[in-house]
Amino acid sequence: MVNPITVSINDLHSYAMAALTSIGMNKGDAQTIADKLVLTDSWGTFTHGNKLLGDYIARIEAGGTNPLGKPKIASEGPAWAIVDGDNAAGQIGCDFAMNKAIQLAKSAGIAYVGVRNTSHFGAAGVYPAMAAEANMIGIAMANDIPSVCAPGSKKAIMGTNPLAYSIPASKHPPILLDIATSTVAAGKVYAAFDREETIPTNWIIDSNGNPTTDGSLYPLKAALAPMTGHKGYGMALLHENLAGVLTGASISWQVLNWIFDDQTKPTGHGAAFIVINPEVMMPLNKFFQRVDNLIDEIHNSPSVNESEHILVPGEMEWERREKALSKGIKMPSDVVSKMRDLDKRIGLNTHWLA
Repeated sequence: MVNPITVSINDLHSYAMAALTSIGMNKGDAQTIADKLVLTDSWGTFTHGNKLLGDYIARIEAGGTNPLGKPKIASEGPAWAIVDGDNAAGQIGCDFAMNKAIQLAKSAGIAYVGVRNTSHFGAAGVYPAMAAEANMIGIAMANDIPSVCAPGSKKAIMGTNPLAYSIPASKHPPILLDIATSTVAAGKVYAAFDREETIPTNWIIDSNGNPTTDGSLYPLKAALAPMTGHKGYGMALLHENLAGVLTGASISWQVLNWIFDDQTKPTGHGAAFIVINPEVMMPLNKFFQRVDNLIDEIHNSPSVNESEHILVPGEMEWERREKALSKGIKMPSDVVSKMRDLDKRIGLNTHWLA
């Protein structure tokens, strides 16, 4: 069994940069991807951080993702835009799109930017976090190949189609929620399988529509269960329309699985970003005060454990990041194993992975 490794944020970032530039990606794009993967790991969301780097690079090497892709505006209006991702890595097209949404919201107040011709974009939360850093409310969503059943179905109907949002505050860190519309993200099933762990009965259903604890069945012989039944299914369908139908991206079974399907072909994913600029509606300091007061009210609510306050979404992630900045990130064994495999395959010889 591979042991966990604690690594500094700088060393982890250097590893990601070295891996991406080794396959011909320019430093600017490599930095964008590395920033987002390391931020994700620093939050403790290890299923969507540097664990995925080897699979991203494999798709680039096979030709399914363009390492030199340049996203561009396909069409736009005063408060909206559609971005063609040029089949660049998902983080590149979606970083471009969120920055465009922030720019539009500065004058329009509210902006929508959709992306087509992109790929798996990593952790959805990194994009709303960009808006929060610009003192705006950010929302992100994406579509994916169906891997989640609908209530009553025997096979997958929707993708995990994630949702993330972030709301900036002043004395508190931004509120930040990042969820799949399935009971759990697919990466958690893969991680449990890698660690030879039995999964809970409410995570996936088998080909007969019955719950199963056998993670090895997913995704070929099982589907994820939708988050809270019809509610998660309904949300996933909204995201499919905003990120897939409206953008001109591939939808439903037209989307390719970015890991298991033909690595030489584009996946066709879509994504969508909405940004709201509170400063056009009220003074920014008043908005911050109202958000802070709401967080304080939640914190002061009675809790079962009187020594702990009620948390708001993102609170644990920002606390983990603060700790990671000073003490490093403890990377789990399954992540270390994947990183070592990539390190050996492309000959990086990273000393702390030896």
